[in-house]
Amino acid sequence: MERRRRQSDRGAARWAFLARLRWRSANARRGCGMRRPPTHDAIVIGGGPAGASAALALTRRGWAVAIVEKRAFPRRKVCGEYISASNLELLDRLGIGDAWRAEAGPEIRRVGLFAGDTCVEAPMPGARSGPAARDAFGRALGRDILDTLLLDAARSAGVEMFQPCSAVAIERDGARQAVRIQAQGGVSSDEATTLRAPVVVAAHGSWEPGPLPSQLGKVNRPADLLGFKAHFAGSSLPPDLMPLLTFPGGYGGMVLADDGRMSLSCCIRRDVLARLRSDCAGKRGGHVSAAEAVEHHIAATCRGAREALAQARLDGPWLAAGPIRPGIRRGYAKDIFRVGNAAGESHPIIAEGISMALQSGWLLAMELSEAANGQRGREAAGRRYEAAWRSLFSTRIHAADALARLALGPGGAALMEAVARNFPRALTLGARLSGKTKTVPRLADAHLARSN
Repeated sequence: MERRRRQSDRGAARWAFLARLRWRSANARRGCGMRRPPTHDAIVIGGGPAGASAALALTRRGWAVAIVEKRAFPRRKVCGEYISASNLELLDRLGIGDAWRAEAGPEIRRVGLFAGDTCVEAPMPGARSGPAARDAFGRALGRDILDTLLLDAARSAGVEMFQPCSAVAIERDGARQAVRIQAQGGVSSDEATTLRAPVVVAAHGSWEPGPLPSQLGKVNRPADLLGFKAHFAGSSLPPDLMPLLTFPGGYGGMVLADDGRMSLSCCIRRDVLARLRSDCAGKRGGHVSAAEAVEHHIAATCRGAREALAQARLDGPWLAAGPIRPGIRRGYAKDIFRVGNAAGESHPIIAEGISMALQSGWLLAMELSEAANGQRGREAAGRRYEAAWRSLFSTRIHAADALARLALGPGGAALMEAVARNFPRALTLGARLSGKTKTVPRLADAHLARSN
């Protein structure tokens, strides 16, 4: 009874917190219908961690920045929700460090592998030096909270918000880019406007096709990996453990986030999912949703996940997205700069997506804010940004690709089980190689420190 009362109290506190976030966002939100064509130094398309990080850093360097975000916040998103400890000094610089610490889940001190009947764990590598050492281990926070905190910080810093609005076209207008935006669901001319800036930051992710030159084309292949995510209450997952899950046709992860919510996120091959749905429908004699098939498949083939979910209950609906688009893409072209998944994406098997998003936005802002005026200065900044991006992230992306291929390939999951059983510290090494302890370059930049 006491445990249920505490859970009820935490749930009420969380909903009150989210209600305050919704009220602030709704009252500060700006629609797309404007009489004048605004001019900025940079237009950021996408208000997630990558876009908010870039916008905040540029604004604190004196830039006039606009964010165009198509969704109303708070909103949930397919994501593992874990942030490595090496990012916490960056969160402090962005102005949400204390709020993040107050809301995030417990420190993750162990990394694990749940594969078939195997459950193995090992120590999570902690931050080794610098200011991040006081927060030696990463934690998880729901994207409904994290993204709203970041966007509220950007708004408070002076970023102009256009939300919920979509960017529907980018065209060259002399020395500037003209970005046409439209209110979500709006069709009349007074709900659209054009923003102009010499720099456009593409922070819209990679999963959805669209009309912008920075967006990727649509794909539909049997081997595509589709992403799923759900929160559960009442899970028996140890609070300090983040296990990697492997199962036939896919992989995933579990972590305890804010307010006791356990976050389960996973990727599964499109063709495997289609077969699972068909098999389930045949056995049950009716329609089976994709999420239902995924949850049943994980529970049936992964003992650790099954035990963690045995007494748990779904907290909100399953989310789906994708296909994921792993790989490294060009960081800039014709004054359009990519950050986050738009710039490059690792397989989420290493749980570094949010870290890469935050850090890439920061890196771009540092290069742009120090660039010489004019087209040549921006091109030079783009080259430096691409080099810095690859230096920081390419190892993670290649390591994630190798690990994903192993997990999905024939016999790969069994090999991973054998290695983890006999050499548990291989999990610790894998966490280190994935970037869990890699600090953000140039974080102690003197100019930004003075602006704070």
